[in-house]
Amino acid sequence: MENKAALKLIDKILNDLDKTGINTDTLISDIKELRTYALEEQIPLVVKVLRLTYEHIEENDSFLIPMLVDEDDDVEVETENEPVESLKYLIALIKNLNNRINISDLKEYRDLLNQYN
Repeated sequence: MENKAALKLIDKILNDLDKTGINTDTLISDIKELRTYALEEQIPLVVKVLRLTYEHIEENDSFLIPMLVDEDDDVEVETENEPVESLKYLIALIKNLNNRINISDLKEYRDLLNQYN
């Protein structure tokens, strides 16, 4: 993302996840706010992933999508679920959308979130 406020918000979300884990009170509102920046920048993939993410957290009070693991360029899903680490990875992907691997991983998260519901 290009917006400095959006990048600052991403850092805040990552710091909050480190400090308090998945605290739905602030996390959901922060993700919704980040989504507005993605709407402004017209990044449909990020808009969709963020919406699916906060809806998933609202429904489950956690982030139940497993961490993506890159093995030999094939994206695989790790069996052990680490909600905070997986969510941190997803949010961090949004910082650099010029990286094709980040875009690929965001698409994978989108698909996993769609399948989960």
